[in-house]
Amino acid sequence: MVSRLASAAGGAPAIRSGMIAISSVEDLTPHIGQHLGYSAGHLVTQERVDTFAEATGDHQWIHVDPVRAAEGPFGGTIAHGYLTLSLGPTMIHDIVKWENVRMGVNYGLNKVRFPSPVPVGSNLRLGAVLTGAEPLGDGGVQVTMDLTFEVEGSPKPACVAELILRYYFNQ
Repeated sequence: MVSRLASAAGGAPAIRSGMIAISSVEDLTPHIGQHLGYSAGHLVTQERVDTFAEATGDHQWIHVDPVRAAEGPFGGTIAHGYLTLSLGPTMIHDIVKWENVRMGVNYGLNKVRFPSPVPVGSNLRLGAVLTGAEPLGDGGVQVTMDLTFEVEGSPKPACVAELILRYYFNQ
């Protein structure tokens, strides 16, 4: 199922797949190896970049100085790579509706790469492939997903990562 959602920028609608509902370990099994869909578009604002810079102490001019960055290699400010990556868990909730969960934990990452920049003002979306679901006992499951962050209009992904999450379902 494909639905149209208004982009965060308020411009042309972003296209994303229908949300998948997961309420148990067993619900994950049929989706292993499948592309789960795309998130809605998320506008990357200078305010968000500046807030991230304050939180992390990374005030590099390519992120926080629009005047200097306009003359730099990217033609304007860009999001921090780790800001892009940090949006993954939130954007996953646009793709998968986790139900009957008593707790979810970001367990870690395997390979992470930032092949191209995310310009401020761009629309970012996430695609996710479920690559694994290992039962942990006590209603828990370790979920592995390949994430691809895409900037609208860019031929290369902004970030690719293998994310590991742990969800514990109510029993």
